[in-house]
Amino acid sequence: QVQVVESGGGSVQVGGSLRLSCLASPVIDSCMAWFRVAPGKRREGVAAIYAGGGRTRYEESVKGRFTIYQDNGKNTMYLQMNSLKIEDRAMYYCAAGTLRACNTWSSSGPDIATRLFSTWGQGTQVTVSS
Repeated sequence: QVQVVESGGGSVQVGGSLRLSCLASPVIDSCMAWFRVAPGKRREGVAAIYAGGGRTRYEESVKGRFTIYQDNGKNTMYLQMNSLKIEDRAMYYCAAGTLRACNTWSSSGPDIATRLFSTWGQGTQVTVSS
């Protein structure tokens, strides 16, 4: 079974950038995604990527600011976050699942797809301040 470990969180000011990394072992799974949990809010899907990196999905509020991509040679998935906002402050989690997880994300949204991700990391904190 795939295991994942996140890194790259930190503190930035509004408008700043961060890149999160998710190292998958032994290899990247068929569907990889980032979720986040903000204080007082429920978990929400941020972005997902199909194996091979050909197709991606984004939550509406991060489109144009965040980019999900992967480096299969390094078994690592990334989330490049630009133009960060206060509302992006959250614990970010890497998740891995089968192709069905990404297909469900595409057809029904990340909330429904959440239960199809079988592997979760411990999370990395992102703090955005004004």
